[in-house]
Amino acid sequence: MSPRSPWSAILWDVDGTIVDASDGILRRLAITLEHFGRPAPRRDELAHWIGPPMYESFQAQGGMTPEGAAEAVSFYRTLGLADGYTTGAKLYPGVAELIARLHRAGVPQATASSKPEVQVRALLEHFGLTDCFTAIVGATPDEKTLSSKTDIVAEALRRLEAADVDTERSVLVGDRHHDVEGAAANGLPTIFVRWGFSWPHEADAASHAVDDIRELDSLLLVGAAE
Repeated sequence: MSPRSPWSAILWDVDGTIVDASDGILRRLAITLEHFGRPAPRRDELAHWIGPPMYESFQAQGGMTPEGAAEAVSFYRTLGLADGYTTGAKLYPGVAELIARLHRAGVPQATASSKPEVQVRALLEHFGLTDCFTAIVGATPDEKTLSSKTDIVAEALRRLEAADVDTERSVLVGDRHHDVEGAAANGLPTIFVRWGFSWPHEADAASHAVDDIRELDSLLLVGAAE
């Protein structure tokens, strides 16, 4: 039997779900915060930073004003452009293979990331996954016009529907409470992956929570594996 999915469309968070970009993020955060006279975060503090839009994180975690946060985001993104958006990024084991299997099974997929869309596209191109996605959705360059997970999920659904995709039985795969909340605001369930940068309680409101790719595979595809 060929594999099939119980879902009509699958939306993916990127950081902490598909890609581990923490090495580059930590380096750029350290340089940026020190540039603005703030202490650099430790690796064990990355859960506070990865997930929300950086504009919000520089205020909530960096103690900056909205104006200062906007300057910090601009500086941080300049570093990212100089580094190359894919420098140091790694795929989580098995995720790319699962995305490819879903694509071969004819399941429409989209990203719904708080990362700027240009970076999301660069990462997918780098890892050869672009063709697996019907819609590639991320934040706008200013990370304010389109930045909340609720709005990004809504935009991903809009683009899927514009491509004649049935979104009635859509699901979001993510690793933070922002994913759970943004999906719920759009009437979607969430499959929570625990290999990202979350705290344990963040999975509480998710429809499902998985510890590894095998468990995720069983929720997204049924039938004989290739």
